[in-house]
Amino acid sequence: MGKDKLISISYCFILIANFLLYFGFYLLMPILPFYLTEIFQTSKGAIGLVLSSYTIAALTIRPFSGYLLDTFARKPLYILAFFVFTAVFAGYLVAGTLFVFTLLRIMHGFSFGAVSVAGNTIVIDITPSSRRGEGLGYYGLSNNLAMAIGPMTGLMLHDNYSYNTIFICALIVCTIGFIIAFFVKTPIKQPLKKEPISLDRFILLKSLPIGITLILISIPYGITTTYIAMYGKSIGIESGIGLFFTLIAVGTAISRLFSGQMVDKGKITQIITYGLFIVCICFFFLAGCEKIMLLNPEIGKIIFFGIALFLGIGFGSMFPAFNTMFVNMATNNQRATATSTYLTSWDVGIGVGLALGGYIAHFFGFQTVYLFGGCLIIVATLYFILKIIPYFNKYKLR
Repeated sequence: MGKDKLISISYCFILIANFLLYFGFYLLMPILPFYLTEIFQTSKGAIGLVLSSYTIAALTIRPFSGYLLDTFARKPLYILAFFVFTAVFAGYLVAGTLFVFTLLRIMHGFSFGAVSVAGNTIVIDITPSSRRGEGLGYYGLSNNLAMAIGPMTGLMLHDNYSYNTIFICALIVCTIGFIIAFFVKTPIKQPLKKEPISLDRFILLKSLPIGITLILISIPYGITTTYIAMYGKSIGIESGIGLFFTLIAVGTAISRLFSGQMVDKGKITQIITYGLFIVCICFFFLAGCEKIMLLNPEIGKIIFFGIALFLGIGFGSMFPAFNTMFVNMATNNQRATATSTYLTSWDVGIGVGLALGGYIAHFFGFQTVYLFGGCLIIVATLYFILKIIPYFNKYKLR
């Protein structure tokens, strides 16, 4: 008996639309601090507040997005959120004050939070359940490809063109993605009996124990993506730090080749356990890079960049597995709520990582930051093996 068909026109369209959405997002990410400093003479402290408003807005809207997507037709909400996300790039072109720019960032965060939940849920709707892990894996890969080339392209444009040119490029890219998103065909949503509004319609309460594991894992991830360039410079790696992010993306892409299929074979908890072990080892090696660089800088650099590849493999293999775990804890009419809870758990950990990483580095140094990350992964691993695996096997619906 053959496999259920995964690749369809709609699946290809949503992959392309998602890639272009994230490409527009990553195009701006590395240049916005420069923009705020040069155009509005913003202080470093204020830059952090302005940029974090985006994440806070995305985090705030996601539970409500899940509720709306489970209650109403999904595609119109996806298209509306995609349109708002795209339109904000045009707003950046006419933002004359820091206050207006901050309002636009908040609006961008709201629309990104909604469109990311909607897109993820639609992918689950249009892929066969027997190949859901694989489908989510390739969908996540489109994000990673955007992460691999978006920041690099943004910095290249920054060196040669004006900020308005970069905003226009992001606007054009996302407009193409918006047009392609129109052609995604979604299943007709069956009308549901109206249920009373409760907390479980916004957050999948059954999945909160799993969410704790995800938060513990995403704190070190947030620390790494935010502070790795500063850490690299502090240990003597002055140039080529962008390669670290590219290798994370490459490692994630490699993991997609097998992790999604393993998830579809029912090896969800095994894939996560293997990923946790890989990531744990990486963080302790990362903490040790400072001493290794003192002993032998060449070997230190090889280990430093090699860690990026294995971090990508470890985290990349866990992403579709965790997403599937959340969905498998939910009924069919709670898919968006499950996806929203998954993404919200991840965002909470990233936010905590941003704050904790800077605090620990300020008082104890970056080596301690990554030792702390490794210890958190050990706690997450023990919690996952002892608590979550039995819990998931008992309460999963599929």
